[in-house]
Amino acid sequence: MEKIRCKWCNLKNEKYIKYHDEEWGVVNFEEHYLFEMLILESFQAGLSWECVLNKRESFKEALDNFDIDKICTYDTQKIDELMTNEKIIRNKLKIKATINNANIFKKIQQEYGAFHNYLKTFTNDEIKYETDKTTNEISDKLSEDLIKRGMKFVGSTIIYSYLQAIGIINSHEEGCYKHQTKK
Repeated sequence: MEKIRCKWCNLKNEKYIKYHDEEWGVVNFEEHYLFEMLILESFQAGLSWECVLNKRESFKEALDNFDIDKICTYDTQKIDELMTNEKIIRNKLKIKATINNANIFKKIQQEYGAFHNYLKTFTNDEIKYETDKTTNEISDKLSEDLIKRGMKFVGSTIIYSYLQAIGIINSHEEGCYKHQTKK
Protein backbone atom coordinates (compact mmCIF):
# COMPACT_ATOMS: atom_id res chain seq x y z
CA MET A 1 0.00 0.00 0.00
CA GLU A 2 1.29 3.46 -0.96
CA LYS A 3 2.24 5.78 1.92
CA ILE A 4 0.16 8.91 2.18
CA ARG A 5 2.36 12.02 2.27
CA CYS A 6 1.83 15.75 2.68
CA LYS A 7 -0.03 17.23 -0.30
CA TRP A 8 2.92 19.45 -1.27
CA CYS A 9 5.23 16.50 -1.84
CA ASN A 10 5.63 15.94 -5.59
CA LEU A 11 5.33 12.17 -5.90
CA LYS A 12 6.99 12.29 -9.33
CA ASN A 13 10.24 13.63 -7.84
CA GLU A 14 12.30 11.01 -5.99
CA LYS A 15 14.49 13.70 -4.35
CA TYR A 16 11.39 15.39 -2.97
CA ILE A 17 9.94 12.13 -1.66
CA LYS A 18 13.25 11.25 0.01
CA TYR A 19 13.48 14.76 1.53
CA HIS A 20 9.90 14.56 2.81
CA ASP A 21 10.32 11.05 4.22
CA GLU A 22 13.80 11.26 5.72
CA GLU A 23 14.63 14.87 6.42
CA TRP A 24 11.81 17.42 6.63
CA GLY A 25 10.61 17.82 10.19
CA VAL A 26 13.28 15.45 11.53
CA VAL A 27 15.27 17.00 14.37
CA ASN A 28 18.86 17.60 13.25
CA PHE A 29 20.96 20.09 15.21
CA GLU A 30 24.34 19.13 13.75
CA GLU A 31 26.10 22.46 13.09
CA HIS A 32 27.09 21.71 9.50
CA TYR A 33 23.50 20.74 8.68
CA LEU A 34 22.12 23.86 10.39
CA PHE A 35 24.40 25.98 8.20
CA GLU A 36 23.65 24.08 4.98
CA MET A 37 19.91 24.36 5.46
CA LEU A 38 20.09 28.07 6.29
CA ILE A 39 22.00 28.69 3.06
CA LEU A 40 19.65 26.56 0.97
CA GLU A 41 16.56 28.17 2.50
CA SER A 42 17.94 31.64 1.73
CA PHE A 43 18.25 30.62 -1.93
CA GLN A 44 14.58 29.61 -1.87
CA ALA A 45 13.39 33.23 -1.45
CA GLY A 46 10.98 33.82 -4.32
CA LEU A 47 11.34 30.26 -5.62
CA SER A 48 9.97 26.83 -4.78
CA TRP A 49 11.75 24.55 -2.36
CA GLU A 50 11.60 21.84 -5.00
CA CYS A 51 13.71 24.03 -7.32
CA VAL A 52 16.37 24.46 -4.60
CA LEU A 53 16.24 20.80 -3.61
CA ASN A 54 16.78 19.71 -7.21
CA LYS A 55 19.98 21.80 -7.24
CA ARG A 56 21.18 20.76 -3.77
CA GLU A 57 23.99 18.49 -4.96
CA SER A 58 25.19 21.18 -7.36
CA PHE A 59 25.14 23.72 -4.54
CA LYS A 60 27.09 21.30 -2.37
CA GLU A 61 29.74 20.99 -5.07
CA ALA A 62 29.83 24.72 -5.93
CA LEU A 63 29.94 25.82 -2.27
CA ASP A 64 32.74 23.47 -1.17
CA ASN A 65 30.37 21.07 0.61
CA PHE A 66 28.98 24.01 2.59
CA ASP A 67 32.35 24.47 4.30
CA ILE A 68 31.67 27.59 6.33
CA ASP A 69 35.36 28.49 6.67
CA LYS A 70 35.89 28.39 2.91
CA ILE A 71 32.67 30.28 2.17
CA CYS A 72 33.69 33.04 4.59
CA THR A 73 36.77 33.68 2.40
CA TYR A 74 35.00 33.79 -0.98
CA ASP A 75 36.08 36.80 -3.01
CA THR A 76 34.86 38.52 -6.18
CA GLN A 77 36.60 35.90 -8.32
CA LYS A 78 34.64 33.12 -6.57
CA ILE A 79 31.41 35.14 -6.89
CA ASP A 80 32.06 35.49 -10.62
CA GLU A 81 32.72 31.74 -10.85
CA LEU A 82 29.43 30.97 -9.08
CA MET A 83 27.57 33.39 -11.35
CA THR A 84 28.65 31.32 -14.37
CA ASN A 85 27.62 27.99 -12.79
CA GLU A 86 24.42 27.01 -14.62
CA LYS A 87 23.75 24.17 -12.17
CA ILE A 88 22.92 26.51 -9.25
CA ILE A 89 20.67 29.51 -8.73
CA ARG A 90 22.75 32.37 -10.12
CA ASN A 91 21.46 35.31 -8.14
CA LYS A 92 24.32 37.64 -7.23
CA LEU A 93 22.50 39.07 -4.21
CA LYS A 94 21.88 35.58 -2.82
CA ILE A 95 25.45 34.51 -3.50
CA LYS A 96 26.80 37.58 -1.70
CA ALA A 97 24.31 36.96 1.10
CA THR A 98 25.69 33.41 1.44
CA ILE A 99 29.15 34.79 2.19
CA ASN A 100 27.78 37.47 4.49
CA ASN A 101 25.52 35.01 6.31
CA ALA A 102 28.37 32.51 6.73
CA ASN A 103 30.42 35.14 8.56
CA ILE A 104 27.50 36.07 10.81
CA PHE A 105 26.69 32.38 11.45
CA LYS A 106 30.29 31.91 12.64
CA LYS A 107 30.04 34.96 14.92
CA ILE A 108 26.86 33.51 16.43
CA GLN A 109 28.62 30.16 16.94
CA GLN A 110 31.47 31.93 18.72
CA GLU A 111 29.08 33.97 20.86
CA TYR A 112 26.86 31.03 21.88
CA GLY A 113 29.27 28.09 21.54
CA ALA A 114 27.03 26.59 18.82
CA PHE A 115 24.34 27.87 16.47
CA HIS A 116 21.95 25.39 18.07
CA ASN A 117 22.49 27.09 21.45
CA TYR A 118 21.50 30.37 19.81
CA LEU A 119 18.36 28.79 18.35
CA LYS A 120 17.39 27.47 21.80
CA THR A 121 17.14 31.06 23.07
CA PHE A 122 14.13 31.41 20.75
CA THR A 123 12.67 27.89 20.95
CA ASN A 124 13.24 26.95 24.61
CA ASP A 125 14.55 23.69 23.10
CA GLU A 126 10.98 22.62 22.33
CA ILE A 127 9.49 21.15 19.17
CA LYS A 128 6.35 22.84 17.81
CA TYR A 129 3.67 20.81 16.08
CA GLU A 130 1.58 22.95 13.75
CA THR A 131 0.34 22.92 10.17
CA ASP A 132 -0.98 25.42 7.65
CA LYS A 133 1.27 28.27 8.77
CA THR A 134 4.08 30.12 7.04
CA THR A 135 5.26 32.18 10.02
CA ASN A 136 4.85 32.19 13.79
CA GLU A 137 6.12 34.13 16.79
CA ILE A 138 9.39 32.17 16.85
CA SER A 139 10.17 32.74 13.17
CA ASP A 140 9.25 36.43 13.54
CA LYS A 141 11.62 36.95 16.48
CA LEU A 142 14.45 34.84 15.07
CA SER A 143 14.20 36.55 11.69
CA GLU A 144 14.21 39.96 13.33
CA ASP A 145 17.34 39.11 15.31
CA LEU A 146 19.19 37.63 12.33
CA ILE A 147 18.38 40.71 10.25
CA LYS A 148 19.54 42.95 13.09
CA ARG A 149 22.81 41.01 13.08
CA GLY A 150 23.13 41.70 9.34
CA MET A 151 21.93 38.49 7.67
CA LYS A 152 20.13 38.72 4.34
CA PHE A 153 17.29 36.63 2.85
CA VAL A 154 16.15 35.55 6.31
CA GLY A 155 12.62 36.92 6.47
CA SER A 156 10.11 35.27 8.76
CA THR A 157 8.71 32.96 6.05
CA ILE A 158 12.21 31.73 5.09
CA ILE A 159 13.07 31.22 8.77
CA TYR A 160 9.81 29.34 9.35
CA SER A 161 10.73 27.01 6.47
CA TYR A 162 14.19 26.65 7.98
CA LEU A 163 12.73 25.69 11.37
CA GLN A 164 10.56 23.09 9.62
CA ALA A 165 13.56 21.74 7.72
CA ILE A 166 15.68 21.23 10.85
CA GLY A 167 12.82 19.74 12.87
CA ILE A 168 12.05 22.55 15.32
CA ILE A 169 8.62 22.83 13.72
CA ASN A 170 6.92 19.61 12.67
CA SER A 171 4.28 20.45 10.07
CA HIS A 172 3.46 17.11 8.48
CA GLU A 173 -0.19 17.35 7.50
CA GLU A 174 -2.95 15.34 9.06
CA GLY A 175 -3.31 12.18 7.00
CA CYS A 176 0.41 12.07 6.19
CA TYR A 177 2.11 8.98 7.56
CA LYS A 178 4.69 11.28 9.24
CA HIS A 179 2.06 13.45 10.99
CA GLN A 180 2.59 13.88 14.71
CA THR A 181 1.14 15.90 17.50
CA LYS A 182 2.84 16.69 20.78
CA LYS A 183 4.58 13.69 22.26
